Amino acid sequence: MLDILQTFFTTFLDIILHLDIHLQWIIETYDIWTYAILFLVIFCETGLIITPFLPGDSLLFAAGAFAALGSLNLSWLFFIIFLAAVLGDFLNYSIGNYIGPKIFKKEKSLLFNKDYLLKTRAFYEKHGPKTIIAARFMPIIRTFAPFVAGIGKMNWLKFVAYNIVGAVLWCIVFLSGGYYFGNIPIVKENFTLVIMGIIVVSFVPLVKELMTSWWKTRGEKFDNI
Repeated sequence: MLDILQTFFTTFLDIILHLDIHLQWIIETYDIWTYAILFLVIFCETGLIITPFLPGDSLLFAAGAFAALGSLNLSWLFFIIFLAAVLGDFLNYSIGNYIGPKIFKKEKSLLFNKDYLLKTRAFYEKHGPKTIIAARFMPIIRTFAPFVAGIGKMNWLKFVAYNIVGAVLWCIVFLSGGYYFGNIPIVKENFTLVIMGIIVVSFVPLVKELMTSWWKTRGEKFDNI
């Protein structure tokens, strides 16, 4: 079992860090079906809470780099990824919206306390729009934010609007980043390091938010002493 898990993580890490090589192989092997594969990966990464580990930001950057080489059509790439991101988030929101009231029935449940649902709803009423947009640029949070928005019963029209805005900005930033910078010699020769850098930078907002929350909680504890 451990050998299987080790093989899985080794293979997954290899795919993530060498997206240029693997994406090139996919393009050469599947040609136009590459767009369908990219759609499926992004749709699952944003739409299913069980697959937050799939590549997102780095995949868009790599795809943009191949678009600059003419291997992929940038317009089609933008449309396919945008559509996958929007539909993925909407699926996640719908799932959260459907199961939220069912799992938060009990008033005093340890994990699914109804009070948590009310707090989540209040949070998304106040911070929902900026959360949905900002979450687009945070791995893992990107997968869970729409699900939690659904649980919190965020207004669906508002969710759809900011979901679209966030998806457009996400596609523009990372696809254009790969398109204009992915094939610069120093970037191309150190593509693995660039991908690692994108992954690290993508986690910065999440780490910053966690640290801010931790300091705020710590400060409140000291104030109550």
